[in-house]
Amino acid sequence: MAQRFDNVKLEKGMYHEAGKSFTQVLEKLDPSEQYRGTALEGLDAYQRQLKRFDIRVKGAGSDLVDKFFSTAQSAVLFPEYIARAVKVGMEEANILPDITATETLIQGMDYRSITSVPQDEKALKQVAEGAAIPQTTVRTRDALVKLHKRGRMLVASYEAIRFQKLDLFSVALRQIGAQIGRMHLEDAIGVILNGDGNGNPAQTSSVETKGKLTYQDLLAFWNSFEPYQLNTLLVGADTMPQLLGLSQMQDAVAGLDFHGTGRLITPLGAKALRSSAVPKGSIIGLDKNYALEMVKAGDVMVEYDKIIDRQLERAAITTISGYAKIFEDASRVLTV
Repeated sequence: MAQRFDNVKLEKGMYHEAGKSFTQVLEKLDPSEQYRGTALEGLDAYQRQLKRFDIRVKGAGSDLVDKFFSTAQSAVLFPEYIARAVKVGMEEANILPDITATETLIQGMDYRSITSVPQDEKALKQVAEGAAIPQTTVRTRDALVKLHKRGRMLVASYEAIRFQKLDLFSVALRQIGAQIGRMHLEDAIGVILNGDGNGNPAQTSSVETKGKLTYQDLLAFWNSFEPYQLNTLLVGADTMPQLLGLSQMQDAVAGLDFHGTGRLITPLGAKALRSSAVPKGSIIGLDKNYALEMVKAGDVMVEYDKIIDRQLERAAITTISGYAKIFEDASRVLTV
């Protein structure tokens, strides 16, 4: 039987365990399974430690930042609080799940993705008796996935924040997370447009009349995706009004959904997402199920030593990630 949550000894070394997050280390010492059927069911090991030290991080009754530093052990929980608040900000308004087919977590900095090359991809041939079956070749890419370190520097002395409410401090941390999330999106769009280093930039087509988007242009763009499906559109702020201004977008159902929920639909059934990271005059189309792989080297990282020791003058909050194309023809660009 593992230790109960109120007997777990917390120390900085728990952040150093290779291949495991702080919460995973806590879960090993204090498994959540032993709390089934109790009042603590539904809390993970970190949340139980917050309860142990009576630290409230949400709501009007949230505690001061200083509450984390009431004991040497409770101070160990503060970097994880920062990381979790930043991740919430990264997930707010995050459209990366709408454009990535899969997410790969690696331990290290070197990663080589795979590519699949089917014979006669667009042909559905009957295989005669004794005839060779068409092949799909899966091989590793020639170039490694380029991983980028993205983050923000949190500059604040302990004295400056110790009497701030944790709920308010979380807002600032979420904003840092949102900024990091936008950086990730820019990286993803860059790979879609320019390729991942394996000579696979997106195929580009243009509208019939430069500067004017028509429904016929969208139809031709949609038709070019065979055998994939155009199910996601990334549109810049300059091009979105043209898309929304099409007469086919102004029917009652499309208007009701947009005005009522803010969700955009297109006449082709694709999900339209607005992003300032899309180059001016471009619409990126993709089949989100086959286009892009997100590669992450660990989770959100925080300089825990400085924070725990109350030297929160300059603490880096970073993530390391990159993107690789899976099927080259699953993403294309329409230039307006």
